[in-house]
Amino acid sequence: MSPRTASRSAGRRAARREDRPSRLRTLATAAAPRLLVLLHLLLVLTGIAGLVASAAGVGPAYAGGAGAALITTTYTWVLALRTSGRWMLFTLLVGALSGLAAFGDYDLLRTGAAVSTASLGAVLGVMVTVPTVRFAAAAREVLLAMGVAFVGAVAAVGYEPVINVARFGYTTLVVSFVLVFALVYRLGAGLHGLGRRGLIVVVGGGVVLGVTLAYAELLRRYGTPGLVTSVFDTIDWTRDHLGAFPRPLQALLGIPALAWGCHQRARRRQGWWVSAFGVGATVPISHLVVSPAFTLPHLALAELYTLVVGLLLGYVVIRIDLRMTGSRGRRGRRAEEAAAIRPEPPRTQALL
Repeated sequence: MSPRTASRSAGRRAARREDRPSRLRTLATAAAPRLLVLLHLLLVLTGIAGLVASAAGVGPAYAGGAGAALITTTYTWVLALRTSGRWMLFTLLVGALSGLAAFGDYDLLRTGAAVSTASLGAVLGVMVTVPTVRFAAAAREVLLAMGVAFVGAVAAVGYEPVINVARFGYTTLVVSFVLVFALVYRLGAGLHGLGRRGLIVVVGGGVVLGVTLAYAELLRRYGTPGLVTSVFDTIDWTRDHLGAFPRPLQALLGIPALAWGCHQRARRRQGWWVSAFGVGATVPISHLVVSPAFTLPHLALAELYTLVVGLLLGYVVIRIDLRMTGSRGRRGRRAEEAAAIRPEPPRTQALL
């Protein structure tokens, strides 16, 4: 081998040795998000196992509280990462407080932890959704959001809170809406980015929310005996013949808003303001779970009916929206879907 050839070979070997650490760093960087997602899933599944063991009377007495605290802490970690918050600070703080609530003998702390966990699950369910071009994918996102919220609701029960169900419902609803609108304010480019259409959506959603809650409360407190009897007779008849009754807030507001919001986010950033009302679909799940009046089969059936009604309304709203934008007929919808290319980070990455 000539000196020139030997020099070239030595140079190539040295270059490969220098490139090897950079390749390893690239592989590690690519694998880190997946490993983090697996860690989050493992922590949540461990928490669920603790809750199931406690419900079945198996294992140590502290299994339920430990599982609930683990889920609360993990949900906080995931939500902080998803919204580009100070994840380490919030995770450590919530982990300490939830551990104190789970293992300490403080009713107020346990109740506060239950409210926080149910609200976290409701908001995280909305935040992990992604934009969708077609309605079928929007329905999938609704199911995912409700599943995340259900785990948070079960974790809330794991704290064994001392609650009034009606107060718990209103408190979690207020906390969830305040938190989700604070986050969406950043994601949706603030109020100035709403536009006329977005403003109509927000005002309309607020009106539906207020009317639904006010009607239920007025009916419960001040409704005439005949009207109350008629309404409850209808609900009882539905439960007797169908096994359950759809939840109005979820069916009329939360599920349609979440499906339409995911559909809108593929086209406009302001779709986040519509998705925010999806909390109306996720937070009521905790109200069913904590209430001793509902069994698990009844809860599942009620949510199934609610999901069917809500998705039907969401489908109608999306079709009306497409018609208003001029996307009529199958060919027009396919052309509109091909143009709906607004990018958004995957569900396992930060939104900002």
